[in-house]
Amino acid sequence: QVQLAESGGGLVQPGGSLRLSCAASGIMFSIHDMGWTRQTPRNQRELVATITSGGSTNYADSVKGRFTISRDNAKNTVYLQMNSLKPEDTAVYYCTPLRTGYWGQGTQVTVSS
Repeated sequence: QVQLAESGGGLVQPGGSLRLSCAASGIMFSIHDMGWTRQTPRNQRELVATITSGGSTNYADSVKGRFTISRDNAKNTVYLQMNSLKPEDTAVYYCTPLRTGYWGQGTQVTVSS
């Protein structure tokens, strides 16, 4: 059974930082490209960052230069370091093994003063 456990969300002031983690189980983690997708309060969904099995990364323009995705295959974990957070980053963040259809429960990120 595939499980994706996101954590690290919370309430942060504009300009602040958060680090999200996603621990995966039930899949051969190291061979999967992974992504972080967010769903805003207006139900808009955006794939914000991806990392291939080989470690190549890609970012949506809305987060480029502020977010960094990384992975630790020994821990079956993918991370999203989020800096210079803005109110428009408020969303539920999900990690997904790309092209599998698997989703976790997500972690809420709220950026507000």
